[in-house]
Amino acid sequence: MQGIHQEFVAFEGTKLLTRGHLEEVVTLAKARIDQGTEQRVAIFDDSTARILDFDFRGDVDEVLARLDAHPLLDQEDRRRVPKAGPGRPKLGVVSKEVTLLPRHWQWLARQKGGASATLRRLVEEARRNGGEQEAMRRAQEAVHRFLWDMTSDFPDFEEATRAFFAGQYDRFFQLIAHWPRDIQDHLKRMVNRIGEDTERS
Repeated sequence: MQGIHQEFVAFEGTKLLTRGHLEEVVTLAKARIDQGTEQRVAIFDDSTARILDFDFRGDVDEVLARLDAHPLLDQEDRRRVPKAGPGRPKLGVVSKEVTLLPRHWQWLARQKGGASATLRRLVEEARRNGGEQEAMRRAQEAVHRFLWDMTSDFPDFEEATRAFFAGQYDRFFQLIAHWPRDIQDHLKRMVNRIGEDTERS
């Protein structure tokens, strides 16, 4: 299949089954389901912790063939392929409509370099200034999704969640220390990634 480059992670109950590219993860999940596991097999997008549903009917080749029609792949393709239209595509510049009030256009016209250059500069400044907060928000949302899906019935779940959102990570790790090892390790990996994501933003 074409296209999905991000990593995925599968859990069988509370045990980490595998982490890797989608085809690899789905193949192993299919094998465990066919072997009659009584545990829930859950597949997550590793970066967002969104849980994904797949049709495991048929043999593994049939399951993999259906991945091309999965909504996730369609979304990724739409993000990767720019729409045709005016602009300078060789430079990565794509023209799209911007709606502004007359006073905004008047202000832009007075700026050095013209409206397009000014808008690009403003967008880049906003990205730099808000990038760290946005990266932090996305990473926190991912941890929260995984917590709710996998640990909401665990002891100390609510207190651990409060500690996490308060940024009390040492306290958070203490509270989850009695949870299943693979769950702990995955959460530690996700929390450690918060700092990495904000540094890259």
